[in-house]
Amino acid sequence: MHPLDNVIWKALTTRHSRFALGYGSAQRFIAEVSPLSGFERNNADGYRSLASLAGNDSVAVFLDTPYEPRPEWESRGGAPLLQMVCENGAASHQTADSLSNLIELGPQDSPDMLELTKLTKPGPFGPRTHELGTYLGIRREGKLVAMAGERLKVPGYTEVSAVCTHPHHLGNGYAGVLMNEVMRRIRQRGETPFLHVRKDNARAIALYERLGFRTRVIQHYAILRRVLS
Repeated sequence: MHPLDNVIWKALTTRHSRFALGYGSAQRFIAEVSPLSGFERNNADGYRSLASLAGNDSVAVFLDTPYEPRPEWESRGGAPLLQMVCENGAASHQTADSLSNLIELGPQDSPDMLELTKLTKPGPFGPRTHELGTYLGIRREGKLVAMAGERLKVPGYTEVSAVCTHPHHLGNGYAGVLMNEVMRRIRQRGETPFLHVRKDNARAIALYERLGFRTRVIQHYAILRRVLS
């Protein structure tokens, strides 16, 4: 089994266990951190266990095959995803000037991070998502206009996530600069960067391929909510 197979479950039972809530054969992140959830196996027992954890919340899962409707669950959306990995171990050269624009984001930046992700929709992002790893940003006239950071972590691998740029600041190369620095820090720890991207996001995929990412597998993202009787 590859370390990136069933990656949410793997993260919640290893490097992100301190953010995990578990029941039976399912795990989920604390709601303020992320709606991402996983089960040991995609079967009836997994969904029953997840139902006990979900309560009234929507949860998000990564599946190997498209979600098949279940009477106890309501689908709230989803999309095919590419899981991409950067194995080449090299990052593009960064100038001192480009790096000088980067700032490390923390709890004090959470409202601005939430505002930017709400506008650009890079994926689920909550008030405590920044606690999962290092997040870097670029501000212009005090406003957070671009960011990228780390999300899922499993042994030997760290996910690059929340790559987003304000629409008024596209075309300045911010995403590449931010990703290269996030990837450099991941490699400095002896780990391999990976990421997830919607299959229909051609602009982002083109950038990721230029940075050395290659598609490993196609997965299926599903947002689910329990049907409460």
